[in-house]
Amino acid sequence: MSPETRPPGPPPLRPIGLVLRHDGQWRHEGAPILHAKLRAHFDRSVAYLPEERKYVVRLGHFRGQIEVEEAAFFVRQLDLAAGVVCLSDRSREPLDPASLHASPIDGAWLCRVKRDLDPAGLLARFTHAAQAELLNAVEFEGEEAWLPLAGQRLPLPDL
Repeated sequence: MSPETRPPGPPPLRPIGLVLRHDGQWRHEGAPILHAKLRAHFDRSVAYLPEERKYVVRLGHFRGQIEVEEAAFFVRQLDLAAGVVCLSDRSREPLDPASLHASPIDGAWLCRVKRDLDPAGLLARFTHAAQAELLNAVEFEGEEAWLPLAGQRLPLPDL
């Protein structure tokens, strides 16, 4: 297709062989990506395109469709005072304790974020450190588990 007949806008999305595994590992055509700076860049550049219902990574002007095994975003830190999670793409999102649930793959905790892109929310997986931080903050009163979050005491779902 010549430049004169090419439709305006970005080229159509196509898979580029990148897979984001449930444990946060990046693979390209089955091989692990070992370069730390490249992995970190991929973590920061994951985006969800609601119109196409696809995940992409961006490298400069290039964008490529990726396969996401479980969650495209990872909770790196938890700010209990503000009630937010800090995600792998460097965004901050409110934590909805009611959305917490265990991964069917290995039991790690997941929550829903980015409801502005999808009303049901997109999955974010807690890293070991963030999950430990959340567990350390949980308060128990009999059989009930509570999370002190943004000045409130919110019930946790039965996990």
